[in-house]
Amino acid sequence: MAFTRADMLATAERSPAAARARDQKAWVGLFMANGRVEDPVGSMPHTGRPAIGRFYDTFIGARDIRYHPHVDIVVGPTVIRDGELEVTMATTLRLRVPVYIGYDLQDEGGELKIAALSAFWELPALVGEFLRGGIRSVPAGVELSKLLLRNQGLTGTLGFLGGFSGMGSDGKALVARLLDAACTGDELGMRRRLARQVRISRGDDVPLSAAEVRTHLSGARWRKLIRSGNAVVAATERARQPSMIFAETGSEPVAITRIRFFSEVN
Repeated sequence: MAFTRADMLATAERSPAAARARDQKAWVGLFMANGRVEDPVGSMPHTGRPAIGRFYDTFIGARDIRYHPHVDIVVGPTVIRDGELEVTMATTLRLRVPVYIGYDLQDEGGELKIAALSAFWELPALVGEFLRGGIRSVPAGVELSKLLLRNQGLTGTLGFLGGFSGMGSDGKALVARLLDAACTGDELGMRRRLARQVRISRGDDVPLSAAEVRTHLSGARWRKLIRSGNAVVAATERARQPSMIFAETGSEPVAITRIRFFSEVN
């Protein structure tokens, strides 16, 4: 069955709507039976509806979460959303979380379902904001710790803390320099940041060259650089046409090994 862009966006929008309504059954029901949640990317994934239900009970059900969209892009079976989460941890503690969310969608019996949800946000930055709340943060921190241990166990709790890992500030700076080069049309500057065996694609699987990425981004501006796990994500805009770029790096030497470019303009 063919699905339109509007169908795909409506499916993605049902996720924050169900979270806002605190409807666990509706939220978990959006996923395929073997669906996957990685939130934040870099932490331990939750696979299958029972695990996704425990993820909901730990991180969503106990608090008020509102999503504020900025830009949505649809490429192939994937919806990428650029926005901000507003998380009320307590009546006196409200956090703002810049985020990119990827929804990989599949047809299941004539209905669109979420095969994978990947949320890119910075856990260290969120913890820093949380700690700046001072004494107001203590009750919310204690409650979250209880929920983590009760629903995720020790292994799951340590898996969540894996969200602190990643490529570090060097990788983030590397991607920033790549974007600077691409937006000024400097292909040589781009190639200096790329590994010899770099893989570049539009979406997940349509091959692109570095020259084609430069053509897409030349004259653009980039913003909102987020590191999550081994990925750095940025939003770009040229002539009012948005795009998003996902970059991953290898460590020795630090170079970009994978780029995924999402744009609705060919």
